[in-house]
Amino acid sequence: MQILKIAVGAVLGGAACLIFAAPPTSYMPVVAKEDFQTTYERMKAARAGLMREQAAFLESRYDLSNRPAKGVTMFRGKPVQEGIRAKLPRGTTWEKLGSMSPDEIREKGLYPQGFLPLPHPNHPEGGMLFPQFHIDEIKKQEQRDLNRFDLAFDFPDHLLPEFPAPIFLTTRPDLGDVSKGRLLTIDNFHEMFNGILNPKQLEGLRLLLTPFPQQQFNQTEDRRSERPSRGVSCFDCHSNGHTNASTHLVGDIRPQEFRHRLDTPTLRGVNLQRLFGSQRALKSVEDFTEFEQRAAYFDGDPVIATKKGVNVLERGSQVHFMGEFQNILDFPPAPKLGVMGKLDPRKANEQELRGQSIFFGKAQCASCHMPPHYSDNMMHDLHTERFFKPHQAKGAMMVGDGPIKTFPLRGIKESPPYLHDGRLLTLEDTVEFFNLILETKLTSAEKADLVAFLRTL
Repeated sequence: MQILKIAVGAVLGGAACLIFAAPPTSYMPVVAKEDFQTTYERMKAARAGLMREQAAFLESRYDLSNRPAKGVTMFRGKPVQEGIRAKLPRGTTWEKLGSMSPDEIREKGLYPQGFLPLPHPNHPEGGMLFPQFHIDEIKKQEQRDLNRFDLAFDFPDHLLPEFPAPIFLTTRPDLGDVSKGRLLTIDNFHEMFNGILNPKQLEGLRLLLTPFPQQQFNQTEDRRSERPSRGVSCFDCHSNGHTNASTHLVGDIRPQEFRHRLDTPTLRGVNLQRLFGSQRALKSVEDFTEFEQRAAYFDGDPVIATKKGVNVLERGSQVHFMGEFQNILDFPPAPKLGVMGKLDPRKANEQELRGQSIFFGKAQCASCHMPPHYSDNMMHDLHTERFFKPHQAKGAMMVGDGPIKTFPLRGIKESPPYLHDGRLLTLEDTVEFFNLILETKLTSAEKADLVAFLRTL
């Protein structure tokens, strides 16, 4: 029930002025309250302060330093970062924390801040944000500017996936990395894939690379690009059919503070998956493709979508063709795995084999992540709210996540950061998180062995 507020003493024309609290709403305002230039100047002036605040917030949660693991790289040579990056509360250790019950951790306020939901750099505003290296390459190739005047991406490059990412095709494994180190764009896709794809797949790829209006990038006064924008493409987030760690807020939840930040998942191996979206549980990649441009591009608001220029894809040809290409994106090679997805003992070392035993045993990873692609195609609720009291941070509610899709672990070292919102920066963080959440009480040696196994997938 809304509370009627009476401003005592405020008199207009001899009558008391009655002020009603605005009721909650699921809708965004359709009509802009100020002209573009005013919005631009106001939000651009606030940008530096917002980014300093987000940087300080991340530093309070994480060790963001550049610490590559010795001799461990992604496919094209980018170093994989190592070590636990989530900071512990003063006076505790991971061993002490792992020995405590969820209730004890909750009551003592010892849950690591880096394990809580990760807020968007400006959570009340939200919207798509791209790493600067992707922005620069798109501007160079297409003269399309994905810079936002109000915000920038928040994580340093060394914690993000390789760029440009390699491209592997289920239909042509003999070709290896089809990208040859180039970022796939609307300018070069035909030259790169003509003669490799069939005409349907080529047309689907063209659509995946074509920019269409989106909430922050469009031609209206309610945009966040300095100039009117052609929009964004599917592969601005899923660059080269993989991920560049671009972020956004999930469109399905209201009010704003309960919306989850999203870390862009890879499209590799979508042909093996049966659920799409971290929580939406869409049943096909075609459903997901259609949903993204009709709704997710515009924060789940069809009124705003109509205003800004929604791209209504035709299901029988355009959506189908886009799905045709997405369904042939393959995982990177895993030379130590056998055909059933487990380690070949002739190729793996002793630590990796110990890690595999822990994965399928004490750590309980295989309860959800089953070979050969290390997913059960289901959703699970970890009930993380057992470990902390609900509160707000940076405009986002720190609450449980609810049921989340089991993402495949094949190629996992190629797509940091981890979890659906990117709150876990390394595989070591991920192992510590699940050791705590699942109460598996792994030793330090067992955790190291498990990380070694995960790097082989």
